[in-house]
Amino acid sequence: MADPKLESEQNESAAETEIEAPQSRRRGILIVAILVAVLIALGVWWHSTYSEDTDDAQVDGHLIQVSSRITGHVLKVYVQENQVVKAGQPIAELDPSDYEVAVENAQAALASARANAAAANVNVPIVSVNTASNLRSASADVSGAEASVSQAEQQLAAAHARVAQAQANNFKAQSDLERYTPLVKKDVISKQQFDAAVAAADADKAALADALASQKASEDAVRVAHEREAQARAGLKYAQTAPQQVAAQSARAKQAEAQVQQAQAQLDQARLNLSYTRIVAPADGIITRKSVEIDQNVSTGQNLLTLVSLQDLWVTANFKETQLKHMHAGQPVEIHVDATGKDYKGKVTQIGGATGSVLSLFPPENATGNYVKVVQRIPVRIDFTDLQNDDPHQQLRPGLSVEPNVRVK
Repeated sequence: MADPKLESEQNESAAETEIEAPQSRRRGILIVAILVAVLIALGVWWHSTYSEDTDDAQVDGHLIQVSSRITGHVLKVYVQENQVVKAGQPIAELDPSDYEVAVENAQAALASARANAAAANVNVPIVSVNTASNLRSASADVSGAEASVSQAEQQLAAAHARVAQAQANNFKAQSDLERYTPLVKKDVISKQQFDAAVAAADADKAALADALASQKASEDAVRVAHEREAQARAGLKYAQTAPQQVAAQSARAKQAEAQVQQAQAQLDQARLNLSYTRIVAPADGIITRKSVEIDQNVSTGQNLLTLVSLQDLWVTANFKETQLKHMHAGQPVEIHVDATGKDYKGKVTQIGGATGSVLSLFPPENATGNYVKVVQRIPVRIDFTDLQNDDPHQQLRPGLSVEPNVRVK
């Protein structure tokens, strides 16, 4: 038969064991809870001390407005809305007929300019030789004219002498005639002597007239000789401008060469305009907002579509001003993208120059006296460091929401 005292002790021990078991479980749970709280506190402290994050961030990229560089008529359109294109892929084609004619005109103008330049360059040595020859000829003409003037003046001096001699002879003959006239009447001299005196007087009078005429001709010859000398000197003076004439021809040749360059530039521009009739994608991307259609007339600068580039993407994160104390360019960033559920690597590139409120269309006006301090946000640019490997299928798009986490310490 069992001992009642022993059974009582066993029952009490079992009761104490049942009481201690829940207490030990509660103690373990409490310890685990405390450890979890400590770990959470450590995580929050670590996160707040060594990193900064924000959910006010999005992917940014280039939105390229593809426009026409010339005026034209649309012949073909090669793309559709939301189509993925590669750089250099044709987008549209304009009618090239007018621009092909412009190229032909420019080619003809260039050929004409080259011909004019060739002729101008050939004339440079010709002008140089001709002017040198003209200078020598003009110098010889001046020397000959001076000799003619000297000869004419000498002939004029001889004519003066003959006139003086003829005047003296005429005076003597007329005097003799006057003396012989009364003597012949008185028959002091013979009729024959008187007739000889009359003939001598007439001859000397004629000789005087001839001498005077020769003197007048000599004077005219001197005047003509002086005029020829002046003309020769003018020709010499013009011939002495040979260097200037050569320089002028050289300048005309250079002008013709410049016209060749101008015609070449016009031809290059015409060819460029012809190439602009084929509109191609400037970068890899996706076609959006397409407004170009076949048979449409477009003008210079008219937007045809928007190309969303997928090559150069970055993140614009609006951090609170209290988060920027330890933030600077170059710090590593872990970027979580909601759309893909993936994390990407990046780095801080730039910190904005002003807050979002200052850059808004209507900046705040705090001059009324009712100012309330509001924590401002500043845009921070974050660049992806290995986007090619992190996003090989180009799933990221501008405007997607992201959560960047910046390691500030």
